[in-house]
Amino acid sequence: MTNNTRLTRRALAAGAAALVATPAILRAQPAWPEKPITFLNPFPAGGGTDTFARPLAGKLSEALGQQVLVDNKGGAGGTVGASQAAKLKPDGYTFFIGAVHHTIAPNIYKTLDYDLEKAFVPITMLALVPQVVSINPQRLPVDTLAAFVEYAKKNPGKVNFASPGAGTAHHLAGELFKLITKTDLTHVPFRGAGPAMQDLLAGQVDMMFDGMGTSSTQIRAGKLKGLAVATKERLSEFPTIPTGAEAGAPGWEVSTWYGMWGIAGTPQPILDRIYAETKKALALPDMVKIWKEQVASPGGESPADFAKRIRSEIEKWAKVVKDADVKLN
Repeated sequence: MTNNTRLTRRALAAGAAALVATPAILRAQPAWPEKPITFLNPFPAGGGTDTFARPLAGKLSEALGQQVLVDNKGGAGGTVGASQAAKLKPDGYTFFIGAVHHTIAPNIYKTLDYDLEKAFVPITMLALVPQVVSINPQRLPVDTLAAFVEYAKKNPGKVNFASPGAGTAHHLAGELFKLITKTDLTHVPFRGAGPAMQDLLAGQVDMMFDGMGTSSTQIRAGKLKGLAVATKERLSEFPTIPTGAEAGAPGWEVSTWYGMWGIAGTPQPILDRIYAETKKALALPDMVKIWKEQVASPGGESPADFAKRIRSEIEKWAKVVKDADVKLN
């Protein structure tokens, strides 16, 4: 028997063994998901993140055959929950549902114990929501943004605005507004958009630079008054509310967006699957209707595009933080 013959037989034997072993290897890979999945939401229930996370969780529960739960871990503008999520096991059973606020945090908090771009893997944006100047008409005797600015200048430091927390997009939208209009407003941080909205409706605070996702219902009901939207063009859902530029605050353009991240180290096939199922869910007619009711544009952009958005927002808010001289411990 020649050496070449021996080598050929060995190669054939090895190939046959591999063919036998392959099904066993495939069977050894656990199916995903085998148990419930958690969306860690770093804000209290009732806020903008909840508005989009909970309907999505319901749709993904159906698509994946396992319940998807929303776990609220509010505090410090979303950074408490983000810190907890960053330390979780990357087994594909917990995903982080955060917001634009998390691109502001690296520029405003000195002692964050996580790195957004290293601790998490971008999956996709879920919703893009324009911001609006929402006032409690029982607290502020104004009907237009110009009248509000005039009133604020006559009462420096006396007009207060609520936010879901220090360092959130709502907070920085207020700081940007102050820079543009040269007004002195007092910031009142809460532990989430839900609690902030409750106190705004109760008349405990004057106003809020809020996402339309939480303000739209109250504006339609007449409980709040929208003075301006932070968009280039008027919103078709609220055509009577002028843009910031039209109302006297040129350059005040801010959107709140919400997104999904995986924990760094999560297996790529799981990340691919959750992205694919999320993109399908966001395109369903009943989901599109929910998003439209919240005056939100649906997400679904690719992980690569979402990563670019995150990097761009970090750079954008770094400038606002510097110009407004915002400092937090």
